Amino acid sequence: MQFLVDHLDLLMFAAAVALLLRGFPVAFTLAGVGLLFALIGAQFQQGFFVGGDVLSSLSFLKPFFNRIFGLMDETNEVLVAVPLFVFMGVMLERSQVAGDLLETMGKLFGTLRGGLGLSVTFVGMLLAASTGIVGATVVTMGMISLPSMLKYNYDKGLACGSIAAAGTLGQIIPPSIVLVILGDVISNEYIEARRLVGDWAPKPVSVGDLFVGALLPGLLLVALYMFYQIGLAFLRPSASPAMPPSERATAHELLRVLAPPILLIFAVLGSILFGVATPTEAASVGCVGAILLAGERADEARPWPQYLAVLGLFGALLLKLNFDLRLTRAEIEPIDFAAMWVAGGFLGLTVWGLALSLLRIHRAGTLRDVMQSTTKVTAMVFMILIGAQLFNLTFRGLGGEETMHEILSAVPGGAFGAMLAVMLLMFVLGFFLDFLEIVFVVIPITAPTLFMLGLDPIWVAIMIAVNLQTSFLTPPFGFALFYLRGVAPPEVSTMDIYRGVIPFVIIQLIALGILALYPPLATWLPGVVFG
Repeated sequence: MQFLVDHLDLLMFAAAVALLLRGFPVAFTLAGVGLLFALIGAQFQQGFFVGGDVLSSLSFLKPFFNRIFGLMDETNEVLVAVPLFVFMGVMLERSQVAGDLLETMGKLFGTLRGGLGLSVTFVGMLLAASTGIVGATVVTMGMISLPSMLKYNYDKGLACGSIAAAGTLGQIIPPSIVLVILGDVISNEYIEARRLVGDWAPKPVSVGDLFVGALLPGLLLVALYMFYQIGLAFLRPSASPAMPPSERATAHELLRVLAPPILLIFAVLGSILFGVATPTEAASVGCVGAILLAGERADEARPWPQYLAVLGLFGALLLKLNFDLRLTRAEIEPIDFAAMWVAGGFLGLTVWGLALSLLRIHRAGTLRDVMQSTTKVTAMVFMILIGAQLFNLTFRGLGGEETMHEILSAVPGGAFGAMLAVMLLMFVLGFFLDFLEIVFVVIPITAPTLFMLGLDPIWVAIMIAVNLQTSFLTPPFGFALFYLRGVAPPEVSTMDIYRGVIPFVIIQLIALGILALYPPLATWLPGVVFG
């Protein structure tokens, strides 16, 4: 009995994982387990049921409400990006932008041997940079690309593996919801961990650092996927045949479908890379672009309101770069005053175009669906976050942080051994748990020790993101495989999906090994961009 009392922290973690595997709601499971073990721990430590002071026994839960207020406070702009990026992704999915991309890129590359697989990977990269939502990307590509690949006698395993792997790129390629949430958690844990070792002025870590740091590893994965598909096309031509030349896309069709998403990606990521906007501000830019794209798709015969809205945005930006448009000045030059009026006119065009786009989307019946989906996902994320705060406070109150530090510090190999142990733990948990549960529960428990050992937070975060992406692909429990199984035609068996993803899992592990051996892949670019 005393052994269980001394290890309530580990028992609590095991109980939470067991209940989550049974399918209980995540947010209520974390909060319920946290509260239950807080009461159990307080009883054994203080004995409040037999006359002790309840409040003093549960003192480790006192920061709970302050933490919740801090998460919802208007000064916390990071998590505002979550509903914005979710809205952008759902809007692009519902407005058929993703479907048009898949069909057109299939026609562009499909006339080459292995071209359909390359088009799936390329579109997966674009959708990852446009939506950042893994499930939506896998389902969309499975519904549109898989029947086309099977029609042209693609190997079933290769087709399924290509779609599942490309769909998970949304985990690592920014703007990823995973990176937004991961950035907020990593930043808080890194500052606390460095203070524990006497570093009172640690360099802050932002979501922008993670966005920039994930670019090269994400592109490395895309390159490895394509290299494998090209090699297989030469070694096994029958596995990935070419489409007939008559299916080739025209230049006009390619420009019409491909240019808008690329411009949107450049607007979102470019504004971050060039320091024009924070990730949260860039997310709002993405929402504006997604609304305009969806409005144009809703009435393709009359696209001029969207064109004028884009013109208004560029015009206002050019004026901002060439004139001082600040109103809070004691004296405004006449030329600046005139520029302000012109900029106001440009912004009026943008507002008018947005209003017409929203009206079109509403008439098409899409807007209501998008808003409901965004609200559901956002509510789920924040409910899990609140439950995870209660769980983490109880875990630390029961001495879990010290226990985890002792375990990881005792692992042979120092910092590398501790990192390897954490990666293996997250890889296995990724079979059963969603990324939200791992980010909100496992990272606050394990990351502080890694940071106290001196590991770079950006590198650790990107390693975690790639690792979770790998576990989402790994049979038999990978989430991406379940998404694909749900939309695959009857002639595609579960074993076809498992067989097809194994080479891509190996590619993922190779990329993870390269990133582990060469951390500058994740840390060099943020240093260049942000100094």
